[in-house]
Amino acid sequence: MYKYLLLLSLTFSVLSTLAQSARPKVTSPRRPNIVYILADDLGYGELGGYGQQKIETPHIDQIAKNGMRFTQHYTFPVCAPSRYLLMTGKHSGRAYIRGNDEWGERGPVWDFKAMEANPFLEGQRPIPDSTLTIAEVLKSAGYTTGMVGKWGLGAPFTSGVPNRQGFDYFYGFICQRQDHTYYTGHLWENEDRVALSNKVMDPAVKFPDSLDPNNPANYAIYQQRDYTPDFLIKAAVKFIDKNKDKPFFLYYPSPLPHVSLQAPQKWVDYYHQKFGDEKPFLGDSYFPCRYPRATYAAMISTLDEQVGQLIAELKRTGVYDNTIIMFCSDNGPAGNAGVDPVFFNSAGPFRGQFGYGKGFLHEGGIREPFIVQWPGKVKAGSTSDLVSANIDMMPTLCELLGVKPPADIDGVSILPTILGKPAAQKQHDYLYWEFPEYGGQQAVRMGNWKAIRLNLMKGVIKTALYDLEKDPREERDLAAQYPDIVRRMEAIMLNEHHTPEVSKFLIPVLEKK
Repeated sequence: MYKYLLLLSLTFSVLSTLAQSARPKVTSPRRPNIVYILADDLGYGELGGYGQQKIETPHIDQIAKNGMRFTQHYTFPVCAPSRYLLMTGKHSGRAYIRGNDEWGERGPVWDFKAMEANPFLEGQRPIPDSTLTIAEVLKSAGYTTGMVGKWGLGAPFTSGVPNRQGFDYFYGFICQRQDHTYYTGHLWENEDRVALSNKVMDPAVKFPDSLDPNNPANYAIYQQRDYTPDFLIKAAVKFIDKNKDKPFFLYYPSPLPHVSLQAPQKWVDYYHQKFGDEKPFLGDSYFPCRYPRATYAAMISTLDEQVGQLIAELKRTGVYDNTIIMFCSDNGPAGNAGVDPVFFNSAGPFRGQFGYGKGFLHEGGIREPFIVQWPGKVKAGSTSDLVSANIDMMPTLCELLGVKPPADIDGVSILPTILGKPAAQKQHDYLYWEFPEYGGQQAVRMGNWKAIRLNLMKGVIKTALYDLEKDPREERDLAAQYPDIVRRMEAIMLNEHHTPEVSKFLIPVLEKK
């Protein structure tokens, strides 16, 4: 009897197991991977999808065709504070980092050979340990977090390094000065230096008077063996492969196309043939370059090529359809070191030459391309004119994951717009900026109105007013015609400015209340 019951029990067990295996498995959908790509000094008009005619960017353009293109997305005029705003969701009137602070009291921080010998001279003023970053929020939500590229918010061995700000993995430049050359002596992997096979050279050199500036061979010294963007893309691809089986966040702030002008020869040759001969850039604060226009275009096409490599890896690993790709730039186009924003129409419909591009709160300095792709979720080929900013990324990703956003941020979630639900979209009442560099500046965007103050470090406050719908190039100051709107803008400026914690970021005239 016992044997009969045992056999019967085993039979039922086997039948039950077979029945369970025959049922469709009910699994909760995996949360999407997030890849945020950040270009460096790329202008609003330097992508084909935003009107560029000379530089070819097919892979980034394809992201726009597959997803949503934003036309009124804002960042900040220069590198470090733009990245701080992105990471924290705070506007620059309350931000800890409001300018590029090289933390010069440490010693010769601009001496490249000294930095190579002493890592304590690398990096920028570190953000505090108490800073809550996007990476920390996503990590607490169960994401594996990785960053490959340029950081600029700390220094080695301080609270400001990526691994102490929420990133499980980091590879690239801790210091934004280091990427003034693409042939640096080392990169960082997590908190360890990784040597490269390059001779350390100060990029602030002039082309020798004794050499023929029209001979390309005389520029060979400014190209070396290990081109850092090649190492960055390999690390990013490896991160995707290693983490393909779990939700991951990859932040890829490429140094391209920030000067110095250095690019793979195949792309330089391609654009040299396309553009024809040109006047060389003979250096000064950055390396000389025989074909500056061709090389600048080559750097952007190199970035585009790398975006294509990231997409190919997402497809190869089978996670492409469950990955949100975002693409933006930290600030507008440069106007120095051989870069020619007029030739390329780099700022598109805005002015992009020096005084209006990088370093300035005019539209050419802070309005950037922003593209979002998510197969099956974001409508292909769509466009949004929502006024948005990099400070919106923190609350957007929090809403995506069902996580409560930090209480002290200034951004708003743009997830409803991304998902094609504009009726549910909360709007910014206004956007505010302040910037202590390039003479000291403030700006407010409210509706179609833009108020801007320049040269605040001279102690004089003068507010200009522009109607961006009719005057996107900010050429007609309407302040005298609309005094009531000016007063509203000035009230916002007064209310949103908070005394900075770092004295270097003080704009004295704003403290006289």
